[in-house]
Amino acid sequence: MEAENRRGLVTIRSSFPETVTEIEDLPIPMPDGTRLSARVWMPQSAKAKPVPAVLEYIPYRKRDGTLPRDELMHPYVAGHGYACIRVDIRGNGDSDGLMEDEYSAQELQDACDVIGWLARQDWCSGAVGMMGKSWGGFNCLQTAFLQPPALKAVISVYSTTDRFADDIHFKGGALLGENFGWGSVMLSYSSRPADPMLRNGWREDWLKRLVAEPFLAPRWAAHQTRDAYWKHGSICEDWDRMTVPILSIGGWNDNYMNTVAKLLEGAKGPVKGIIGPWVHQYPHTAVPGPRIGFLQLAIRWWDRWLKGIPNGAEDDPALRAYMLHSAPPDPSAAHRDGHWIAEAEWPSRRVSRRVLPVSDAGLGLAGPLSSRVCTPQHLGMAAGEFFPMGLNAEMAGDQRADDALSVCFDGPPLTGPLELLGAARLTLRLASDKPLAFVVARLCDVAPDGSSTRIAHGILNLCHRHSAESPQPMRPGVAEDVVVVLDQMGYRLAAGHRLRLALSTTYWPFVWPSPEAAVLTLMQASLDLPVHRGSEEEWTPPQAETATPWAHRVLREGKSGRRIESDLIAGTHALVVEEDTGDTENLGHGLVTGETTTERWEIGADPLSARAAITWEQRLSRGDWRVRTRAETVMTASATHLRMQATLTAWEGDQVVFRRDWDEEVARHFV
Repeated sequence: MEAENRRGLVTIRSSFPETVTEIEDLPIPMPDGTRLSARVWMPQSAKAKPVPAVLEYIPYRKRDGTLPRDELMHPYVAGHGYACIRVDIRGNGDSDGLMEDEYSAQELQDACDVIGWLARQDWCSGAVGMMGKSWGGFNCLQTAFLQPPALKAVISVYSTTDRFADDIHFKGGALLGENFGWGSVMLSYSSRPADPMLRNGWREDWLKRLVAEPFLAPRWAAHQTRDAYWKHGSICEDWDRMTVPILSIGGWNDNYMNTVAKLLEGAKGPVKGIIGPWVHQYPHTAVPGPRIGFLQLAIRWWDRWLKGIPNGAEDDPALRAYMLHSAPPDPSAAHRDGHWIAEAEWPSRRVSRRVLPVSDAGLGLAGPLSSRVCTPQHLGMAAGEFFPMGLNAEMAGDQRADDALSVCFDGPPLTGPLELLGAARLTLRLASDKPLAFVVARLCDVAPDGSSTRIAHGILNLCHRHSAESPQPMRPGVAEDVVVVLDQMGYRLAAGHRLRLALSTTYWPFVWPSPEAAVLTLMQASLDLPVHRGSEEEWTPPQAETATPWAHRVLREGKSGRRIESDLIAGTHALVVEEDTGDTENLGHGLVTGETTTERWEIGADPLSARAAITWEQRLSRGDWRVRTRAETVMTASATHLRMQATLTAWEGDQVVFRRDWDEEVARHFV
């Protein structure tokens, strides 16, 4: 039974301390007259005995998009004495208004207004908590920064404190492929109408929404410095404002793993952090296992800060982290072996710094360094997604193929286990022959059989070597010192394994390539590692539990594909992703939904041959009513500009009711 629990089996609960009632569509008025749509779960007794409110506020459609996960979470928490409110951001789902951008000033003001409105309801005690994952994790931190009086605590899952440094747009100042990918996603996601069952004027509102729909990828890519655009919504701009208690959760297989440490180090109010092995899903449903009882932990947090119950949550360890153990690489891992550790404080006194020299002889070996790094453009196919969502080979795979194309420095076989907890720092003295270039550092666990598992990676656009706010091109041929900070990690290498440092100047399609193939000449290097003194199991999380899953019927099964294609004649390499969810009917309100996407990320020997093409189709129907949207996007680049094209088409039945084309160019200043 213990082994089964560690693998994260989920217990479904159908009865709770409180009987729950649901409001399918509650309008929340904004000061400007816009009405936001909310779905609410609360105890039946709430009007007689008011309860705290817990808000989740995102653009991903409560009626169909996040409904499966909403029904696992919110009735469960409501059944323990809370009003859970799931709100669609304006311009999305069943809410009125138009969407402008992610984390806009309007979005955050709406959040404050919603919180104030909730606190005034006769079923609310006046205390409000805010929680969310990804977008919702971002905006609950950003709303806490604004300090609305009724907001008493937040739970932020997979989020960031710095929109430029740690989001899907740039990493180390390098332009991420996901900037274009997520821009394509949002063009598709926000193109869908409200449900006609809830909105009589759905069609007029839908056409207004389509006309105003922004294609955000070019806008994001145009801000190539850490300017005012990115500082807005970056809570690290003023840590003194972060006084609300925060429970921060991250995952080692998600690229938002740095936030927990930054909040622990920067925020002024109480902060507790949990980092597990997970991809970009809530920890009670995520892979790789073990899953944990996120909902029980959330209720403990809310009980302490929203109800004032003295349960000791403020005395929990500062950081609870899952120490991954050496394992064969698996991009679809359902489970990862490891153990939970608990750090009373962060930074931890149990972590010391160990500086290893990097030389031509290897990692940890003294001697001269005279390596040249100029890697093929298609290196990076095993990098995985920026935020993997599940088991469709989205996590980082075996790094051997990428290692073979990189410049690698291996350490000797370990005579005993080596535990790493924190962020490694790579210091390089190098010269570039091109003004625009970036360097990627991957830390890998190399097993005796030669398989290579990525532990962490770090990326630095060399234009940002001194400043993200005022970048400067490299001076060709001039040696400079640069520091690459790798992502946070929690990893135990087994005895007999080797630690590998792999360097590259390319990382496709994770990073958009530089305009010219750069050659980096290395003169000196050292790797500063966060070495943990060693640990065993120190925390036993509660077993995962949920409420009853949603009632649905699969009308057409979905399918997925992910492959690498190489054209031996053309010399091109492509990562191809295909996802079809099938079509599913909600047995509660009859809405049938489905989506299909294809992605092709192709590149040849020339960095200017890079091309990304993405198509998203969304389908909604009920009875004779049927709508469909398709977003088709393409990104290419010249030496001086990035070019992003898009077409958005909408159908009602078989008739095209809307079509719009975008063709935008963004000057390449630092990418």
